Amino acid sequence: MSVWDDLDLLLDSPSSLTVTSSARGTVKDKANFKMEEDASALRKAMEGLGTTEKTLIEVLTQRTNAQRQLIAKAYEKATGRKLVDDLEGDTHGDFEDLLVALVTPPEIYDCQEVIRAIKGAGTTESTLTEIFASRSNRQIKALSEAYLAETGKSLIHDLQSEVSGEYGKALLILAEGKRDESTNVDKAKATADAKALYEAGEKKWGTDEDKFIDILCHRSIPQLRQTLVDYKTISKKTLQESIESEMSGNLEKLLVAVVKCVKTVPAYLAERLFKAMKGAGTTESTLTRIIVSRSEIDLLDIRAEYKKLFGCSLYSQLESEVSGSYGDALKHLCGQDN
Repeated sequence: MSVWDDLDLLLDSPSSLTVTSSARGTVKDKANFKMEEDASALRKAMEGLGTTEKTLIEVLTQRTNAQRQLIAKAYEKATGRKLVDDLEGDTHGDFEDLLVALVTPPEIYDCQEVIRAIKGAGTTESTLTEIFASRSNRQIKALSEAYLAETGKSLIHDLQSEVSGEYGKALLILAEGKRDESTNVDKAKATADAKALYEAGEKKWGTDEDKFIDILCHRSIPQLRQTLVDYKTISKKTLQESIESEMSGNLEKLLVAVVKCVKTVPAYLAERLFKAMKGAGTTESTLTRIIVSRSEIDLLDIRAEYKKLFGCSLYSQLESEVSGSYGDALKHLCGQDN
């Protein structure tokens, strides 16, 4: 029995894709916040010989993104230099990437991650899948606007030339950020959708991928949750199991990610974190992206799901997998598991 199977609990539980409050983040506004003092502390930490990483970590991981933007303004006013440029000049490697991510507004950071995933030789589909399956319409629209401002081109237009086939079709629908947001569940439609999915996959020879893409990428989260419950009743298998047995490659990974995020975004991201740390070598870029981008949204829930799924705390896993200033900064963002 995995976290993905308990469908009945699903119908009443909140979703990170529809919740707009940040009550489940690990990073909160710092009380008695003084941006000039913080800016001056950062400046001292970087000026002179050597950089005091400890100060950079203490200031930047313990303020919200909105507060970091104010610190960056105060820093530029005091020094005539951009904070991000000085961070890039004084730190390096994964630690630098993490600090730069922290001082970047969330929608611009998402946009830069998408640009990184599509530029250069080959496209990093796993990053695109993670971002577009786990972001709300609002986040995707903000990302698109940031993309246009940053590149002068439309996100959809650039994605079109990078992704193709059925995977491309599904990703482009998600990238429009137009998923239905209604909270009312039409039970008859959910049953009809479940039947249509069963007939498009399990029941026939060959799979009608378009039917899966259409339903999974357009319907609202509450509606899809009801469809998942109905599908299991009709098929005796979960929709995820059916997708895994009927499809392959990037389309399978994307649709499974969508189904997982419909159930619980935090558990999906906990799994991504686990995979980024297991086996030989650690995928630091994934750790940085998830921990930074969720630190004010649902990192407390990701921690809870991590413990449930893997039997140990995210904090202790980070402790054994990442070291140095980079590891310290990640652990500060994660916060101790109680």
